[in-house]
Amino acid sequence: MQFPHTLAMDNAKEALGRYLPALLSGAVLVFAFPPFNLSFLALVCIAPLLVSLQGMDRAAAFRSGLLFGLVYFLGTQYWIYHSINHYGGLLLPVSLAVVLLLCLYEALYTAFFGLLTAEALRRTDLPLTITAAPLWVSLEYVRGYLFTGFPWSLLGYTQHNAVPLIQISDLTGVYGVSLLVILVNTALSDLVLLKRRRAERPLHPPAKAILSAAAVVLVMAAALLYGFRRLDATPAAKDEGRRVRVSIVQGNIDQSVKWDPGRQRSILQTYKRLTRASLRDDPDMIVWPETALPFYYGTDRTLTEEVNGFVREIGVPLLTGTVLIKGENHGAGTGPRYTLSNSAVLIGGDGKLSYVYDKIHLVPFGEYVPLKKLLFFVDRLVEGIGDYQAGRDYVKADTSWGRFSTVICYEIIFPGLVRRFFTGDGDLIVNITNDAWFGRTSGPYQHFGISVFRAVENRKPLVRAANTGISGFIDASGRVLASTRLFEEGYLTADIVMNRGSDPSFYSVHGDLFSYSVMVLTVLVFGFIWGRNRKPLKIKL
Repeated sequence: MQFPHTLAMDNAKEALGRYLPALLSGAVLVFAFPPFNLSFLALVCIAPLLVSLQGMDRAAAFRSGLLFGLVYFLGTQYWIYHSINHYGGLLLPVSLAVVLLLCLYEALYTAFFGLLTAEALRRTDLPLTITAAPLWVSLEYVRGYLFTGFPWSLLGYTQHNAVPLIQISDLTGVYGVSLLVILVNTALSDLVLLKRRRAERPLHPPAKAILSAAAVVLVMAAALLYGFRRLDATPAAKDEGRRVRVSIVQGNIDQSVKWDPGRQRSILQTYKRLTRASLRDDPDMIVWPETALPFYYGTDRTLTEEVNGFVREIGVPLLTGTVLIKGENHGAGTGPRYTLSNSAVLIGGDGKLSYVYDKIHLVPFGEYVPLKKLLFFVDRLVEGIGDYQAGRDYVKADTSWGRFSTVICYEIIFPGLVRRFFTGDGDLIVNITNDAWFGRTSGPYQHFGISVFRAVENRKPLVRAANTGISGFIDASGRVLASTRLFEEGYLTADIVMNRGSDPSFYSVHGDLFSYSVMVLTVLVFGFIWGRNRKPLKIKL
């Protein structure tokens, strides 16, 4: 006779044994991302999850994928709590609950990955390289766009330091690198499962798993060959191309004082002092970070003229982030309410405004509240006296040395948005951001690593100016030329080599054609699987 506590312990041990591979896979995958950068782990750490799905019932497979995703996303996105706790005014338990809910939502994608992969293992002899690999990429792509999208923690980003491997991004976007990573995991899993699947199905042909693994080796070899050839062909490798010298100023202004009226002068003096120091490098352009100006440019006439006069004095064009007032509304019994934009402005060496870009993809709950009529009780994290409106125009700045586009803050995480600036021409990507929101977490490191892919996808060098770091320069092949450290005041100057001519990359012109093809393949594969065996898919959690 077994006592209840003994049965409970046995059940707990059984559950732990069943879901331990999923928990292990999710935990190890975290260390493949910045700041740990153990990118090789991503090539193998999902295999335990995949192998454990063999023979699982539907509910267990769903839960296994959910637990994997929950650990994976919490480990890579925990830093969100810092913004909403330190600057949003929410209590720590509430902040952690918000992050947990977000990660639970994202984990639904990996839950369905686990469920459908287990179904494929049960219903067909097809290798995981054909079933699970395209499924992963398809779900990852949908997660990046559905409900405004949040394409953070994409599997491909684990390889941001593997420069030869990521060169295929100019054809496929980051999702092509995600496919390479998951392909290696699935090929290893197919080989591990070979003996088990043959025991369950004596006639199961081993050739499928062996051939699929061999095919993955060939695909990886082809990707690396393409990568090395592209690296040899870049203008930087041949010391060719037009050059521009850019200085980045990292003001390191604490987020809690950025909008303190009493600190306006000292903040401006910090940026002026660092900018004057950078003049010894004789730059062609100087870049200040997102919302570097502690006032409303164009509205506060005194401080606007002070900045314009400063640029006129140094004679070097200045690109800076600022909040602009676009309109004013007066409500009954209330003060004025402004319509704002998070913008970048270029002030020419003559002190005149020559370019304005308004941020297109605003941060949900940071710069606007989605479904505002339903979520009327939710306030925004960003301080201000108005509502932000999204820009609409993918404008470029024209200079004597070329044309550049600006993306502001987390716009850089959206491949489809950045490429739209370069479907025609363009020479340089400038990313201005304020990562002070993230504090000393893994967020700034991940944000910088993501930027590498936008440079490779569009074959454009990238300049990144961050208030508290990480600022830096990335060439068109994804090599980091120089970068700053977090929470340090200073400046950085580099010569940027731009591609001759203005031919856009395949990805810039055709966008996510590769991802669409993978999604079509996924539908066809699972349609074939369900067509052969029409058992209804029912889940009892």
